[in-house]
Amino acid sequence: MAKKKKSPERPARLSRRNMARGPARPSQSKATKGPARGKSRRASSPIRLSRILVPIDFSEFSKNALKYAIPFARQFEASVDLLYVVEPAIYPADFSFGQVGFPNVEEELRKRGTEELETLMKKEIGRRLPARFSVRTGKPFYEINQYATEEDIDLIIIATHGHSGMEHILFGSTAEKVVRKAPCPVLVVRSGEKEFV
Repeated sequence: MAKKKKSPERPARLSRRNMARGPARPSQSKATKGPARGKSRRASSPIRLSRILVPIDFSEFSKNALKYAIPFARQFEASVDLLYVVEPAIYPADFSFGQVGFPNVEEELRKRGTEELETLMKKEIGRRLPARFSVRTGKPFYEINQYATEEDIDLIIIATHGHSGMEHILFGSTAEKVVRKAPCPVLVVRSGEKEFV
C-alpha cells in the first residue's frame, strides 16, 4: 500500500489587519507584564529609599510632614526615623558669668519628648512600617543633618513653620538650614499650600 505524501503546510493567510500589525512577538508580551509575584515593588523603581527621616517638634506642621513620609515609606518599602531635638535651655543671667544652662529642664524635655514620640509612632505608624525614634540635644538644624549623616538616611521630609518678619530674621528657618547642609535630598512640606495626602 502506497504511503500518502504529506502535502507541504501552507503558511497561514494573513488578513490585512494582521499584516498591518506584523507577526506576533512573544518577547513583547513578557516585557509588558508587571513584576512577578513575590518581587519587591522597589526593584522596579530607579529610586532607592531605605530610610526616611522626619524631624518632629510636635507642632501640627511637623505632624503634617509625617503624613507625607508614611506613603513614601510604604511605596519604597522604607523605614521611618523620627527625630526630636531639645534645644539647650540657656539664660543670660549675668554678663560677668556668661550664659547659664538648665540641665533639669533639658532632662525633663527629653523625657517628655521620648513619651510623645512613642505615642505618635503608635498612633500614626503602628505596625504598618518599620520605625524608630531618637531624641537629641543641640541646635535642631545641626542635629538633624548630623543624624542623617550618621544613620545613612536617604531622604529627609521636613516641615516649614511659615515664620515671617522679625521671627524669621532672628531665628532663621530650620528647614532652610537643613536644605543647605543636608547629606541627602530634602522634601520640604509647606502647610497651607496644595497638598496630596
